[in-house]
Amino acid sequence: MSTGLSRRECAVTVLGGPTAVIDIGGLRIVSDPTFDEAGPQGYLTKTAGPAADEDAVGPVALVLVSHEAHPDNLDGRGRAFAKAAPLVLTGPLAAERLGSPAVGLSPWTAHTVPRPDGGGDLTVLAVPAVHGPEDGERDADGNVNCEVIGFVLSGQGLPTVYVSGDNASIRTVAEISRRVPGIDAAVLHAGAARVPAKFDGRPLSLDSRRAAAAAAVLGAEIVVPAHYDGWAHFSEGLPEIELAFHEAGLSSLLRVAPHGTWVPLTR
Repeated sequence: MSTGLSRRECAVTVLGGPTAVIDIGGLRIVSDPTFDEAGPQGYLTKTAGPAADEDAVGPVALVLVSHEAHPDNLDGRGRAFAKAAPLVLTGPLAAERLGSPAVGLSPWTAHTVPRPDGGGDLTVLAVPAVHGPEDGERDADGNVNCEVIGFVLSGQGLPTVYVSGDNASIRTVAEISRRVPGIDAAVLHAGAARVPAKFDGRPLSLDSRRAAAAAAVLGAEIVVPAHYDGWAHFSEGLPEIELAFHEAGLSSLLRVAPHGTWVPLTR
């Protein structure tokens, strides 16, 4: 846990749960930081800590928070990590609750971050996500379960990278693919999270078959699964994901590595 994560030119590593470290354009980005050790988190149970802690991750330029309403996407230490970052991008309601340095982005709005590699800016586009079934009851703000967003990272000379957040909707993936053609790599939250009291226990995030379908719809050349272990409410894990991609004829897209191991974002 004390060994630092070496800087990479263009790569991603999943630390466990939803937490990914993305090095791109000279920037280090962390998505949905969860650094607490295993144990109960309200009505959820964390079963494993991260493969690397905050000190190993080191200074970051940007934190992406798909939503802050659930501890499996932003736990106590993850929240402190985000608050200490120079910039957090998240949804508008989450930004209000988090306060500075959070900036709220509605779907289809973008924020640019200067790149230290001299390539101009990295553009972070907020994209929609549906945290449950399409026909799930929506709140006063039109959200299923709660406000959630995904992100698309892009820039001159860089691969275009989609980070799904806790999205369960293939219709939403199709809309993203239509409006943002040419996605090269995708980090998909694919553990089929289920909570019996919500939506008759139906998945709140992509199950394995929907993850394979999302990869096909996006046309991405690289797919990195995340958010499929480390919490007791995931109903599917890596074996189911690998089987679904095999059955869909998409195994060549899937990039699976031990947590804390880097995966290149380009072929």
